[in-house]
Amino acid sequence: MAVVRYNPWAEFNTIQRQIDHLFEDLQTPTFKTPAAELTETEDALHLKLELPGMEAKDVDIEVTANAVKVVAERKTQHKEGTRSEFYYGKFQRVIPLNSKVENTKVTAEYKNGILNLTLPKAEAEKNKVVKVNLEQN
Repeated sequence: MAVVRYNPWAEFNTIQRQIDHLFEDLQTPTFKTPAAELTETEDALHLKLELPGMEAKDVDIEVTANAVKVVAERKTQHKEGTRSEFYYGKFQRVIPLNSKVENTKVTAEYKNGILNLTLPKAEAEKNKVVKVNLEQN
């Protein structure tokens, strides 16, 4: 019968490797919510969203009088054995608007990964400024 020496560090090394693999799996990126930029002019709101790598057919846009909802999905394209830091998955973002818009007159353009929406303000919003006279005694 052979004598085998017990090495407690071997088991610690096995546990360390398992913990390392667990953290590697947790670091797999998920899709981030796209950055948005909203600017207001006298006649319209202009919304820009960063959607790099997306195709226009994968983006769904819904506009109400008070908000814009964007739903999109970037499908995974990497092959087995490929390490990727790209973001994949589905996202949904609702952006509230500070002015009512005419949702039937919205125009959209998607170019170079940037979605540009022009949201014309409702007539009631355009005439929202009211001048108040101050009487002096």
